[in-house]
Amino acid sequence: MKRVLLFLLIFNIESVFAENTIIAIVNNSAITYNSIESMLINANSIEHKVSIVNQKIDSILQLKKAKELKIEASINDVNLTMLSIAKKNNISMNQLRSYPEFPLLETEVSEKISILNLQRYITKDITITENEAINICSKEASNSIKQIKIAQIIISEVEAQNDQDAAIKAFLTKLSKHISKGASFESFAKLHSQHSSYLNGGVTDWIEVDNPIIMMLDSLMVNEVSKIYLTDFGFAIGIKLDERFVANNLNQCKEKLIYLNAEEFYSNWVKSLREQAYIKIYHDAL
Repeated sequence: MKRVLLFLLIFNIESVFAENTIIAIVNNSAITYNSIESMLINANSIEHKVSIVNQKIDSILQLKKAKELKIEASINDVNLTMLSIAKKNNISMNQLRSYPEFPLLETEVSEKISILNLQRYITKDITITENEAINICSKEASNSIKQIKIAQIIISEVEAQNDQDAAIKAFLTKLSKHISKGASFESFAKLHSQHSSYLNGGVTDWIEVDNPIIMMLDSLMVNEVSKIYLTDFGFAIGIKLDERFVANNLNQCKEKLIYLNAEEFYSNWVKSLREQAYIKIYHDAL
């Protein structure tokens, strides 16, 4: 009987020892078998197990950096997330807290929020210019939208004794003739336009070609002055400066490109954390 008890005692000690076997070292932190046992059990190859260990190593490095930068998950953020989990599962917070796995779930939530905060912090300056987005997105788009950039001289009122509209049109006609003979549209816009765009020589942002007036302006030849047309700010004449075709989902495509750039940047940044760290994986323990 004593020998049986001794055998059982030794077996239990060995089981506990196996569960707490150190399988990796990350700087001053140790990763034990027990800490990632639930994931290792489902691994079907040594390569898969090593991949799981590497994920844990990356997590430890990121959490340490989040702590250094003081951007760890707040108690409030964790509580709100736990409340959301409870609601999605149609249970109360008290019921959720009663589960044995609650402490592990709470820790997991805290770590994920901390890493998300770190990702946002590290990639906060990642962006892409509009021209880059247009060049990439328009090539990939099955449908595109035509946009033009124009310059306008807009007049809302002039000194006139009789018909104000007729006087404005006469003045714009006079300007149009001078421009057609070689005068600078930009200079005339800065001097005469009564719209805030005069500061920029009357130049507009990119405008989608989607209404009769813009279509008329789009049809202009280079340096050709348009006929007089009515805007929300007064009568105007304009010239066409440039055109382009953009993806009809440009904003969504641009956001996707920023996300992909940020993802790649962050992945490389995590690799740099690994390069600066002391990492040792005990493959025999897996």
